Amino acid sequence: MPVRGSRQTTVPFLLAAALVLTGCGSGGEGGSGGSGADGKPEGDITFQTWNLRANFKDYFDGLIRDFEEKHPGVRVKWVDQPAEHYADKLSADAGGGTLPDVVNVSPDLSYPLARAGLLMNLDKEKAAAKFKGEYTPEAWQGNALPGLGGSYAFPWYLNTGPLFYNKSLFRAAGLDPEKPPKSYDELFAVAHRMARGAGGTGGRTATLASAPSIEDFGRYGVRLMNEDATKFTYNEPKGVELLTRYKELYDRGGLDPQALTNTPEKAGQKFLEQKVAMNPGGAHDLETFRKNAPSLYRSLGITDAPNNTGKPNMYVMGLAVSERSRHKAAAIAFAHFVTGKKNQEDFAHKVAVFPSTKGSLEEPYWTKDDGTDAGRVRVASARMLKGAVNYTPVVMSDEMKTVLRNEVAKALQGKKPPRKALDDAAAQSDKLLKQS
Repeated sequence: MPVRGSRQTTVPFLLAAALVLTGCGSGGEGGSGGSGADGKPEGDITFQTWNLRANFKDYFDGLIRDFEEKHPGVRVKWVDQPAEHYADKLSADAGGGTLPDVVNVSPDLSYPLARAGLLMNLDKEKAAAKFKGEYTPEAWQGNALPGLGGSYAFPWYLNTGPLFYNKSLFRAAGLDPEKPPKSYDELFAVAHRMARGAGGTGGRTATLASAPSIEDFGRYGVRLMNEDATKFTYNEPKGVELLTRYKELYDRGGLDPQALTNTPEKAGQKFLEQKVAMNPGGAHDLETFRKNAPSLYRSLGITDAPNNTGKPNMYVMGLAVSERSRHKAAAIAFAHFVTGKKNQEDFAHKVAVFPSTKGSLEEPYWTKDDGTDAGRVRVASARMLKGAVNYTPVVMSDEMKTVLRNEVAKALQGKKPPRKALDDAAAQSDKLLKQS
């Protein structure tokens, strides 16, 4: 599975440099000339993935072999980059004019490349746009980039995750364990009830182990950015309202005392130790609970993360095509081949991800619980993907996320009023946005 590398301040410089290059700038190694997007697929192309070779070499070797048999005039060179510093590698390729013909990207990584004119706008290229109907609308839209007028990557796989909750802790607090919170109003009501003391014994239980992130603001219904993604707006009144409610929860013990510093791993450990009542998770966590916390495993509930919009959160991965590829027809054909229904479903059977092609998630594999831990989570997660959106703005860098996290912490600690904290976070992030 790809893991995001950190962004560096060299990204804008390298991308700007790429714009003035006079060469074709593609990773393809086939001779001179080249083929247009509407031509016959032919020539040598380079395909780059993100931390996938170690676990899926045989799958991709077979995929490439099948494609080359179908298109004997094409040769595909597969390059896999490590997870660490992947964004930096993309930037270096862009600056050096060696961006691969087909490249594995998430929307936040494709945005600076597309803005620099280095990725194909699939909606404006007829040879690519004709495949749009094969993917779910949510997946295609997930690769659309604000202010750039189109989608810049073929949807590949999707991911999301359910929320685990401890039915025993719900029951002890006098709550119905079969009715987990669906909205933020319900979530805060549950959390305040938990914090008042389970079963009237005076023992306080935190409901959550983490402070709110940008995704929480999105699910709450906060407008995160303006329409052209040039200014952050999560400091609007509704955003202040959410942070104020979290501050009240933190003061009353509804958030874990270490919520401001908990990593996802630490938050998961708190849930395993039954010190918090709810936490995100995946299939691998169920196996851990069964082995190390059998009482938790027996009382485990699985639900969707609360939201006020009716739209769960999802993570999107795609395959982009270089605008400067020497062999665009081959690159488009290969990107479409990899992300086609059969190949997406085959890949999603090998790893805990979900296909983005129409009709795939209606197959029994994603709708019928087979009684296994993986099956329980897979079915619950697949159900969430219908109508899901990617709440994290594609222009929001890791540095901007850190700014928001730090300002949220100051508000929860009482060092700043929630409005002031969010105003400061938005102002700092806007400044970073202009610099990039």
